[in-house]
Amino acid sequence: MQDYQTKVENLKKRMMLYAEQDIVVAFSGGADSGLLLKMACEAAEKTGHIAYGIYLHTMLHPSGEAERAGKLADEMGASFKALKIDELYGADIEYNPKDRCYRCKRYLFECILKEAERLHAGVVVEGTNLDDTYVYRPGIRAVKELGIASPLMESGLTKEEVRRLAAEYGLSVSDKPAAPCLATRFPYGTRLSNEAMRRVEQAERCLKEQGFYNVRLRVHGDIARIEVDSHDLQKLVEKRIEIIRELKALGYTYVTMDLEGFRSGSMDVNIKV
Repeated sequence: MQDYQTKVENLKKRMMLYAEQDIVVAFSGGADSGLLLKMACEAAEKTGHIAYGIYLHTMLHPSGEAERAGKLADEMGASFKALKIDELYGADIEYNPKDRCYRCKRYLFECILKEAERLHAGVVVEGTNLDDTYVYRPGIRAVKELGIASPLMESGLTKEEVRRLAAEYGLSVSDKPAAPCLATRFPYGTRLSNEAMRRVEQAERCLKEQGFYNVRLRVHGDIARIEVDSHDLQKLVEKRIEIIRELKALGYTYVTMDLEGFRSGSMDVNIKV
């Protein structure tokens, strides 16, 4: 198994190769894509090419992120582009099918590839890391089918190592919590509406304002199931009165705490990979 420094050197070499032409980074504003964009800018400056950060303003992601992502891209010296996408209908995922992630990723990256072609950029990279390959991530198949490069995964970097390297670069997003699409808050087969997703977004914002780091609000009809880190469960109980009040004001009838705590992909537990 390669050590951390070897992986980092391999990543730098890959980014230099990719930056021998104008390069597009699928940029969400998180730690993975933030690290890639920083390294793309660093490599492109040496090769004399352009590093683009393309942000997709979608229905399924929290609002307000585009402005923060644009500011971060500007600080890195990237050329920032924001594309507004309606993936619910474009990718035919309104009813949250089990292959939603595949359909959505394929549609979104097809949009990015079209923009890359318009910009005459020769390569598109995205931020899948090695840990993503060990869980249910059907979107990875779409990435591979479309020929999108995944330098972090190719170099063997785990999520922890990505955060470590991002911190070494001084990136403010190095410890930013993961923010997967809001469709992951609903059971498969549930109709996804903008109203329901914005309500989840508001509920999670309320919880984060109470001091919780990892937060997921899983919605089962009129039941709100709260996931926070295991070490924060007691704090959740202590703050329950205010949390119940805020979530019921948003329209949830029942407010529950998941005793297993936060875990990525908890809606996928019965999915056969």
